Amino acid sequence: VHQVQCPMAQEGYAAANGIGCLQDGKPPDETDNANYFCEYAFLYHQMDMLEDEHRTGSYFNAIAWNPDSFKDKVVLDVGAGSGILSIFAAKAGAKEVFAVEATDMAVRSRKIIQAQGLSHIIKVVQGTVETVTLPYMVDVIISEWMGYFLLRESMLDSVLIARDRFLKPGGALFPSHATLFLAPVGSAKACREKQQTFDGERQHFDDFNDTMTNYYGSDFSCMRGEFLEEQRKYYLQTGMFVNLTPKQLASGGSPLLEIDLLRITVEDLKDVEKPLTCSMRISKDTQLEGFTGYFNVMFRGSPQNPTKEVIELTTAPTAGTATHWGQQLFGFFPPLQAKSGDVLECRLRIKRQKKNHRLLQLEAAFTLGSEGNVREKREDTWYVD
Repeated sequence: VHQVQCPMAQEGYAAANGIGCLQDGKPPDETDNANYFCEYAFLYHQMDMLEDEHRTGSYFNAIAWNPDSFKDKVVLDVGAGSGILSIFAAKAGAKEVFAVEATDMAVRSRKIIQAQGLSHIIKVVQGTVETVTLPYMVDVIISEWMGYFLLRESMLDSVLIARDRFLKPGGALFPSHATLFLAPVGSAKACREKQQTFDGERQHFDDFNDTMTNYYGSDFSCMRGEFLEEQRKYYLQTGMFVNLTPKQLASGGSPLLEIDLLRITVEDLKDVEKPLTCSMRISKDTQLEGFTGYFNVMFRGSPQNPTKEVIELTTAPTAGTATHWGQQLFGFFPPLQAKSGDVLECRLRIKRQKKNHRLLQLEAAFTLGSEGNVREKREDTWYVD
């Protein structure tokens, strides 16, 4: 373990609580590294995120336009990657920044930070934030933790653990709030193409079985149901990355989940007993070919350290330049028949997939109708892979 420096630990905190000599932590375990962390060690992936002007620009504005929130403050950057957020914080006047990065991108970020002449302010700490040791508590935590459908990747868990280990009472998180929205989608070519491909797989299996029977005397028809279930999950139940425009929506987005990062717990995120609910009022007569999920995050600081300039980063459908998150599109197969004024009600549980806890499983029930008259119901499971 690389020991970076060892000032006196803050009185009243022991190393067991994460406070002690500044020290690197443990790397991710092999499975989690292969499933998630490893791609963040590549420069091309860091560049892809940095080139997202909405993402990088929103964080820059949230920090640079609120220097009072950073001046002479101690800052923790969780999942620092290239170190860009740490650089923003240092330039905004932070006294000291701890840039925690689990992958070998930490080696590269040290070079990047040195090239900016900021090594005297920013200390790169390699290891998972759950296992690193810091010399004292921090005033601000910054992190870009959001994944597809807001919660894919489960990185928010690590931010909340960092909050509980290292954030001073009254400290701020950047971003401070997040909202997950759902919206019904009218016309969606991607959904129609998925249905066509799935239908083609039905014929594919029948042709395959005819060949196996006629040429090799082996009948695979007992596998038809399992094959189609497998293909249905892949083509019809897995979310699609899309960049939608507002005119493709059949109503505005409705908030499904609202998060205050100072208050929510990891246990809250894992609790799926009570479903999330939202209502969407349809604005036009149309087929509903699916629904979409997207999010925004807000930079408000904390009650004790509020920002003067509140910045919003949104991934909502736009006619302009999209973010690298896009939106997640989930199909209704077959489409629902909606009329203007109808209400689409949703009850949804966000679960973590058993084989990989960083991926999501959505168990949802929809009803469509008006004035208490339900015309259509739809229940299914969708996946965010």
